Amino acid sequence: MNGRSAVVFLVDDRYRTGSELPLMLHPVLGVPVLRWLTHALRRAEVSRFFLACAPEFTEAAKVCFPADAALTTATDDDPADSLHVFLSTAADAEEALLVVTGPVLYLPHIRRLEVGSGANACMVSRQALMTALDEDAPIGRFLKRSADVCTQEDGFFNFSSPEELPDWQGPMTRSLLHGLIRDGVQIWDVQNTYVTPGVEVGIGTTLLPGTVLEGKTVVGYGCTIGPNTRIIDSRIGNHAVVEQSRVEQSQVGSAARVGPFANLRPGTVLDARVKAGAFVELKNASLAADVQVAHLSYLGDASVGERANVGCGTVTANFDRVEKLPTVIEKDAFIGCNTTLVAPVTVGQGAYIGAGSVITEDIPAQALAIARSRQTVRREWALRNKKPE
Repeated sequence: MNGRSAVVFLVDDRYRTGSELPLMLHPVLGVPVLRWLTHALRRAEVSRFFLACAPEFTEAAKVCFPADAALTTATDDDPADSLHVFLSTAADAEEALLVVTGPVLYLPHIRRLEVGSGANACMVSRQALMTALDEDAPIGRFLKRSADVCTQEDGFFNFSSPEELPDWQGPMTRSLLHGLIRDGVQIWDVQNTYVTPGVEVGIGTTLLPGTVLEGKTVVGYGCTIGPNTRIIDSRIGNHAVVEQSRVEQSQVGSAARVGPFANLRPGTVLDARVKAGAFVELKNASLAADVQVAHLSYLGDASVGERANVGCGTVTANFDRVEKLPTVIEKDAFIGCNTTLVAPVTVGQGAYIGAGSVITEDIPAQALAIARSRQTVRREWALRNKKPE
C-alpha cells in the first residue's frame, strides 16, 4: 500500500446504529475493529497515525493503535491545526496519505468479494491536503473532489452495523493468518486457529488446530503451539513447545516444554529448557533453567533453582487464609512424589525429600528430609480378619 501515514476519523455513528459505541469500537474476537484496522495497516508499513474522534472515545481509541507506531491525537481546540502539524512532519518524500472516513476493514489477504466497490477510505496528496487546510477548505468537500477512493481491489471493505461483524469475523481472521503464513509461520488449519491483532509470531513456528493467541502475546521462532492451546499476554521463547495448555501473563523460556494440560497462571516465569508437564499448575512461580516438573503438581508463589526435580503430586501449601506465603527450592534439590511444602519454607541446595512427606521446616543443603509416619506391617492380619463367606 502506498503511503506511510494514515488519518483516521472515528465517526460517532451511534445515532444511526442505536449502539452504545461507534462501529469502529465494536469488538471482534474481543478486540475492537479499530485495532484490527490499525494493526493491519501497520503490517502494510503504515508507521504514523493521526486520530480524530469525540473526546469521550479518545482513550478507548488510543489503545487500539500499535505500540511501535507514532500516534498523534487531534486537539479539542483546533483539530485542523494539529492535523496540519502531523502532515508537515512526514518525510519529505512521502506524497500519498491514507484517510479513513468511516467504518472500514482492511483485509489485504482475502479473496476479493465485489471488485470495484468503494470503501470508507481514500488516498490523497499530502501536500494538497495541507494546502486545503491552509485555505480553511472543508475537509469533506476536499476529499470528495480530490481523493482516490479505496476499493475492495485495494483490500478495503465497508460494514454498516454491529450485526454484520459476526459474518466478517472469518475473513478478518483469515486475512491476519494469511499474513502470518507469508511471514513464515505454518498454520495447519486456518479455520480453527485464532490470532488477535498485535500478537507476534516468529518464523518457523507451527500453530496447530485449536490454538488461540491473544493480547500482547509474543511467540518466538521455531515453536510448536497447540493443539487446543490458549496463550494470553505472554512471551514464548524460541523453540518452545506448548501443547494443549493455557498460559496467561507468563513467560516461557527457549526450548521449554509446557503441557499437555498445564495451566500457567499470571506471574509464572519459566527459564530455558524447563519442563512443566501434564496437569501441572503454576502461579506466580519462577523456575530456573533445566527444572523438571513433569506432572500432577501445583507450585504457587514459589522459586525453584536450576536443575531441581519436582516429583509428581508435589503441592505448595501457600495460603494460610490471611496471605500468600513463599516457597524456595534451591538448585539441584530433589522433591519426592506426593510432597506437601507448607510455606513459608526453604529447601536447601541439593537436598532430598522422601516421597509422601509433609515439610513444615527449612531443610539444610545436601540433607535428606522424611516427614511421614513409620510404616507398620502386621503379618497375616488380612487372613485373621476376613469376612466369613
